Amino acid sequence: MATPQGKHAPQNPAGMFENRLRKNARHFRKWAHSHRLTCFRVYDRDIPEYPYAVDLYGERVHLVEYPRRRALQAGSVETQRAEVLATVAAVLEVPPERIHVKTHTPQPWGRKQYEKMGQGSERFVVEEQGLKFWVNLGDYLDTGLFMDHRLTRARVREEAKGKRFLNLFAYTGAFTVYAAAGGAKSTVTVDLSSNYLDWAEENLVLNGLADSRHALVRADVLPWLEAQREEPDRYELIVCDPPSFSTSKRMSGSFNVQRDHPRLLAALRAVLEPGGVLYFSTNFLGFELDDDATRGLEVEELTPASLPEDFQRKEIHRCWRMVAPRAGRP
Repeated sequence: MATPQGKHAPQNPAGMFENRLRKNARHFRKWAHSHRLTCFRVYDRDIPEYPYAVDLYGERVHLVEYPRRRALQAGSVETQRAEVLATVAAVLEVPPERIHVKTHTPQPWGRKQYEKMGQGSERFVVEEQGLKFWVNLGDYLDTGLFMDHRLTRARVREEAKGKRFLNLFAYTGAFTVYAAAGGAKSTVTVDLSSNYLDWAEENLVLNGLADSRHALVRADVLPWLEAQREEPDRYELIVCDPPSFSTSKRMSGSFNVQRDHPRLLAALRAVLEPGGVLYFSTNFLGFELDDDATRGLEVEELTPASLPEDFQRKEIHRCWRMVAPRAGRP
């Protein structure tokens, strides 16, 4: 049946997805090469009917689906997943066995952070802005490198020279690698997971940066930080990127970023050198920063400008740069 004159037939969503993926891949592959990146995002849930994130890690793909409730109820998720997998393999020229497919579903607060999913997936190295990192696409929902913080890591490298640097809730230590590469006088990296601290050390080794100046501390961050009030050392540059919620047998109680961030910021201020810089970030998008907790600090929210060009969706994280008053000032 002919389409009425002056009107166009609606485009098939599957064709729209393929066309968008092809166009994005062409653009971002060139862009990534110019920015010295071998891992980057090529599709970011651009089309509502195709709620997927497609990331290239070298010659592999990390494909995460964000199924909508309607699709789950209709039972159409598996059919679409198979279609998307075939399209991604064809357009990006990556064999299916090199595509790691995961499903991101909202979890009740209290799920373990970075929960283990698979067993023994192969690790490999990617490059980012002149540095190298181990990643693992199969064993966890996250890969070992949060690409959305790429620009903030670059800021840390630029500011780190000669400074004492502290990385809290450090995960696999990417911020520490950047600070060390930027010439930090010393670094302290704190996380509750010994697995991720080992990974952080391996990232330092990979970049030829592992030495006695860079300490790795396994601890529950908030109690550890509060205990540092009595220590003489102060830090001129701090990164604190806490989870939205965390609980563990190794923790005393639980951590809730909205509830606990005033206490956390008070502890951070106690160890921040006058004139020192704190980068504070959260991926809890309903987060509201307590005004009293930042009183006296110079506060600048960096988002959405803190998100790289390949992240089309701006609801990924929120990030602030906070500067402590210099000595003699209120």
